[in-house]
Order: sequence, then structure tokens, then C-alpha cells
Amino acid sequence: MRIDIITVLPELLRSPFEASILKRAIEASLVEVYTHNLRDYTSDNYKSVDDYQFGGGAGMVMMIEPIDKCISKLKNERQYDEIIYMTPDGETLNQSIANQISLKENIIILCGHYKGVDQRVRDHLITKEISIGDYVLSGGELGAAVLCDAVIRLIPGVLGNETSALTDSFQDNLLAPPIYTKPREYKGWKVPELLFSGNLPKIEKWREEQAYKHTKEKRPDLLTDE
Repeated sequence: MRIDIITVLPELLRSPFEASILKRAIEASLVEVYTHNLRDYTSDNYKSVDDYQFGGGAGMVMMIEPIDKCISKLKNERQYDEIIYMTPDGETLNQSIANQISLKENIIILCGHYKGVDQRVRDHLITKEISIGDYVLSGGELGAAVLCDAVIRLIPGVLGNETSALTDSFQDNLLAPPIYTKPREYKGWKVPELLFSGNLPKIEKWREEQAYKHTKEKRPDLLTDE
């Protein structure tokens, strides 16, 4: 999988890809991640990529020309499955969306900044708009990092255990069941005895029941069949 991220602040995106799972995925050639500085695609002498909005109003707007130049250059080099714009009014990111995107081969992520982008970018260049929540950030870089983390960990071979991602919360619209590790007892707080029984069918059934109970208590909205 290849991910190209277009941004005015590439330095904000260095750290997330230089540690832990994302770093290992890149080093193992399971994913390629490239950042593109939008200022490299402007003809303005001051490297400006934004201007005042027509009709007046507060806030600067990212211009269409440098964005179109960058996207066009990338599209001339390879075919892209999705061109994603990170924006607060996009479709809220969830596990289902992450699953779908993880199956793509090449994607572009455009990070918004300032007041946002010229509407013509959204109308003619973008194929998908994603939000990470109902709040506004200074730019789309942090949202892009969240999206990449959610997607990359799903790529086969990235996690040590192939079934790990399949048992995460929100897969099958259920939260994950309780999990335990050593010590077996701590301050009188004990791990359920069933987990030491070796009876895998019973343990699996218990986990399914606990996942349902956990979801009903904390996120009943996920139980759409209720």
C-alpha cells in the first residue's frame, strides 16, 4: 500500500511514522508513506498557498492551483483508489471505513489548513471526505496520522498476530471483552478462573458474552439489532 499525504506542515507528520508499529510496517515494506509540501507546488514568490475568501469573511482559504498541481503530478505517476480530504464535516471515521481503506492499493490524503480549501477542490478532485470527530483542529495533519494508524495496522503482516486486529473493539459492532495478564491475583483482585481452564470453546463463549455485555453498558448505540 502507498499513502501520499499533501500538507503545508510536513514536519507535523514525521514523528507518528518514526516509532512503533507504523515505523516497523514501513521498514518491512508493507506500506509506503510519503509527505508532499504543498508550498513546492505554488508559483507564488512567497510560497503562499492561501488567500482571502471571495465575498469577505474571516479566515484564509487554501487555493485550488497548488493542490491541483500536486494531485495531478501524483496521478500522472500512478493510479489512486481514493483521494481523501480530512475535514470536520466529512464522514466520521469508524472501524468499517478503516477496514475498507486498508484494502486499497494507493491513496492520497489532503490535509486542510486555515479556514479550509477552495470548494472546487472538494467538488472536482476529492473522492472521499473523512472526519475524526465533531471538533475543529488547526489542520488536517493530526487527523491524517490517526487515519493512517487505523488503516496501516490492518494490513496483513503489520501486527505480529494476524487475528489481533480482528478482535479489536468495533469489529462486528462490539467492544472488546475484558483482558487480563500476570499476576493472577493482585491486592485480592482475581482473574476469572475460567480463563485458566484450558476449555477454549467455553472461554470463547465467555468472551462473546462479555463483549456483548460491555457494549450494551457503554455503547448501546452500536447494537443496531436491539
